[in-house]
Amino acid sequence: MKFRKLGKTGLDVSVLSFGASSLGSVFRQTKEEESIRTVHAAIDSGMNYIDVSPYYGLTKAEAVLGKAIHQLPRDKFLLSSKAGRYGESTFDFTSSRIFSSLEESLSRLQTDYLDILFLHDVEFVSPQIILEEAVPAMHELKKQGKIRYCGISGLPLQLFEQLLPQIDVDVILSYCHYSLNDTSLLSLLPLLHEKGIGLVNASPLSMGLLTTRDTADWHPAGARLKAICKQAAEYCASKGADIAKLAVQYSTSHEQIPTTLVSTANPRNIVQNAAWVDEPMDTELLHEVLEILKPIHNETWLSGLTQYNRHASQLERSDINL
Repeated sequence: MKFRKLGKTGLDVSVLSFGASSLGSVFRQTKEEESIRTVHAAIDSGMNYIDVSPYYGLTKAEAVLGKAIHQLPRDKFLLSSKAGRYGESTFDFTSSRIFSSLEESLSRLQTDYLDILFLHDVEFVSPQIILEEAVPAMHELKKQGKIRYCGISGLPLQLFEQLLPQIDVDVILSYCHYSLNDTSLLSLLPLLHEKGIGLVNASPLSMGLLTTRDTADWHPAGARLKAICKQAAEYCASKGADIAKLAVQYSTSHEQIPTTLVSTANPRNIVQNAAWVDEPMDTELLHEVLEILKPIHNETWLSGLTQYNRHASQLERSDINL
């Protein structure tokens, strides 16, 4: 497993890391014992960073992860969780809730500090409360030693373009913007480099778009985007290849993207994902898959307030006209 520096934090993170959302049964019903074995398998496979949130499974993912990491030395892994989002439409970024949320997370995770705390999906609320309450609360938690570093997460890249010049954070978490079908995250790299901000990339499979299976009912992508991604996955299958392998290798190969989160509650799958990182990528297959995906390259979907979704709105309108 390779490691890269996470911005100005100086932390060395594995290029493939463990996203613990699956432990909350967000994709399928999971068994606690299997989930715990998956976490241990991820660490044994060389992953040293785990991310979770109280939103995943409505605190289930944190509770299960806490049982898993309680059995491990704390210096064996880096741990991040989030605050601010607690349900599909439940958000609270007041400073008092950030403080209480962290305490609840620490209790469920059975640890006394987080390496990183992210504000979760900040595009859904007014920037004023993020600037005036949530970020200052994280700075206070850093002073108290309860978190080492702080950051923000969300889907629209405009979110980061607008907020990062106004706030002092160490890391951001972006998802579905550096994968086979969408590399728009690259446009943000100059700003992150200028400010020394670390980058966590998530969802190399674009939340299930890059698979031969039908996407979950809740997936927000449009029909055309889903269809072309599925076409690419089926093409790989026809060649005897798994698009998941290509996707994981592609997302972890960029030297300026420190780490990519992948989520599963199956120990065999996480071991396989880790092994893929060290195997050579099939560049001929990659070229063919990128050609299939070219018509929908960098297409995305709406998330949160309109002010952060100018590009997504344009894409949705053009998609409707097809």
